[in-house]
This record gives sequence, structure tokens and C-alpha cells, in this order.
Amino acid sequence: MMKYLALAALLTTAAQAPPRPLFDLQAHRGGRGLMPENTIPAMRHALALGVTTLEMDVAISQDKQVLLSHDPYMNADFVYRPDGQPLTRAEGQALKLYGLPYADIRRYDVGSHGNPKFAQQQKLLTYKPLLAEVIDSAEAYARRMHRPAPFYNIETKTTPAGDGVSHPAPEEFVRLLLAVVNAKGVQSRVIIQSFDPRTLNVVHRTQRRLRTALLVDNQDGLAKNLLRLSFRPSIYSPHYKLVTSDLVQACHQQRMQVIPWTVNTPAEAAPLRALGVDGLITDYPDRVPGP
Repeated sequence: MMKYLALAALLTTAAQAPPRPLFDLQAHRGGRGLMPENTIPAMRHALALGVTTLEMDVAISQDKQVLLSHDPYMNADFVYRPDGQPLTRAEGQALKLYGLPYADIRRYDVGSHGNPKFAQQQKLLTYKPLLAEVIDSAEAYARRMHRPAPFYNIETKTTPAGDGVSHPAPEEFVRLLLAVVNAKGVQSRVIIQSFDPRTLNVVHRTQRRLRTALLVDNQDGLAKNLLRLSFRPSIYSPHYKLVTSDLVQACHQQRMQVIPWTVNTPAEAAPLRALGVDGLITDYPDRVPGP
């Protein structure tokens, strides 16, 4: 009887899983070319532009909260103190997120002054949000605007050198992250991606049904990079300049999608689409053609 119940649960989950997009346009850090990166306003704006997936980075605070941030510290390029004063680079790097309670992290302004690397980015007062907040906001926005429920591509920002210093070790990092994903019930619409194969191996061992993406920024080649994992990921995600016809064909033969990063112009996107990539990650979802 228990076997039948387990099978029924699996079939129900499969039936409820939304269809994956034929072409997956992902807003890198929520579309940081247009809005402050890894923030709720960025994610809502990206959904309004019609992206299928919200790409984001997560870090862990001192009190074990999962929040959105690409850097494990306060990046002085665009983060300002709670009193409105700028940070020096040294001051920002000294403010490690893993050494601060989330209540303190939330007080820092990450949007009012913009990012000098992205002149088109809208300036607005905002903060580093919790992952749970971002999911709640995106789900509510999609419902309100009668849009399809969004997918989430969540990058674990871990390195061996950062274990215990900038973030927890992979086992704890993944446990904290998946607790949020599972609590929000979005497992069927989540990808966990990383440059660090250790976190992907933990994800696969912990929740095999979750989709995973191996991020690649080296020229070692497909076979050597896959040897870094104990399994075959759902997605191979290289820098866009590493994509070739042979790579796309080899990935597809192994039933892996190819979703390159970070593609910011139509001129960059067109040849990649001609090669048959399965999606693109972009800072400018208004410039790069979607599905």
C-alpha cells in the first residue's frame, strides 16, 4: 500500500510541474543593466518584461538567513551605509555578510546611487532581500499580472577558500537554501546553479529531482568539466564565448540543456540562438529577444 501511495505522490508532483519554456530567457541578477541587482524591484521589472526565469545569487548571513547577494561583502561600487554615506572598497570588503545579522544587512542601501558599470540602471532606494521575500513577491506579482508562474535560477556563491569565512560549508549552505525552496513549494520551478561542484553534488544527493546547472568559465572542455561532478547536471552553463556548435550538440546528446551567460546584445544573442542554445542569461532582458 505504501508503495502505491509513494507512486501516486510522484505522479501528482509530475502532473503539477509546469511545462519548461521552449526557450529560457533569464534575467541575470534580475536584469542588473536596468534595475539594482538582486533586489525585489529588479525581479518584478524582469517579470514585467516577459522573462521566463529570474536568475539570482544567494549568500548566508551570520544568523543563517538566506539572502540575495552576488558578493559575500558590501560592494562599495553601489552599496551605501545606512546613514547615506559611501563606503571605501576596504570598508565594504570588511563588511562580510556572513559576519552580520540580517537585520543589519537590510539597513544598507543598494540602489539609490546606481552602479557606475550600468548607466541605464534605475536608481531607487532598496536593500538586499531574503530569498523567501523574493519568491513571495514574484509569485504574487505573477498572479496579479496574470502571468505564468516564474522559474528561479539560484546560484550558490561558494568556494573552498570561503568555507567558514564568507559562507557555511556546502552541506550547511545547501540545507539552508533548500529549506527555503521547499517551504515555498517551488521545487519544480527551481534550478540550483554553481561554479562550485561541491554544492551541486550536495544538492543532487539531497534532492535528486531538483534541476542543476554547472557554471563554467574555463576552457577545459565539456568532458573534463563534467568529471568534477558525481552526476550529469540538467544544464551546462558556460560563458557565451565558449559556446560552439560541437558543444551544443554534445550537451544535447547527453540530454543537457545549454544556457550561456551573460549575453547582453542582439548581436551576441543571434549566433547563439542559431547554434541551438536552450536559453540565455542577460543583464538586459529588454534588448535580448526572448521566446
